[in-house]
Amino acid sequence: MNKAQLVEAVQDRLGGRAAAADAVDAILDAIIRAVAGGDRVSITGFGSFEKVDRAARYARNPQTGERVRVKKTAIPRFRPGQGFKDITSGAKKLPKSGSAAAKASPTPRPGTSAAKKTAAKKSAAKKATTARKTTAAKTTAPATRKTAAAKPAAKKATVAKKAATAKKTATKATAAKKTAAKSTAKKTASKRAK
Repeated sequence: MNKAQLVEAVQDRLGGRAAAADAVDAILDAIIRAVAGGDRVSITGFGSFEKVDRAARYARNPQTGERVRVKKTAIPRFRPGQGFKDITSGAKKLPKSGSAAAKASPTPRPGTSAAKKTAAKKSAAKKATTARKTTAAKTTAPATRKTAAAKPAAKKATVAKKAATAKKTATKATAAKKTAAKSTAKKTASKRAK
């Protein structure tokens, strides 16, 4: 896929070819400027772009075999995100509609604040689940003598609670992504102003 094909792929979502071309140009320009300035551009679920310095070294000319000195330089590097890797490898299926980058559940890198927050959320969810189970066990112990019709109702209630919790978590994740996008936009705007 080249740039023109990328514009064609997103033009339906953005309301026309001109808007899509402007959006693609703006995104690529922002990424290039940030990486050239030494910043790391991280797009959740997709990957990260960063500037990497290469030291001066010696190489060989493949035609003559002569030893040649290569100067110190800086190059851009792209590292795909876990969600992108999973979809590419086939571990996860590509969503039929919507954004593939948004659907891919990113795995935060160990040691980052995002990883710590995720771990805290998981431990809080485990504690809440354990508390619910013990409370449910205490309240439903006498109910075991009742008819089997009470069990499906309890399962439906549990499924509804899990769905509500998942919806809240998804909403929080979306809010976090928007906040990260705003801070990135502010940084690029301040650098342009300088």
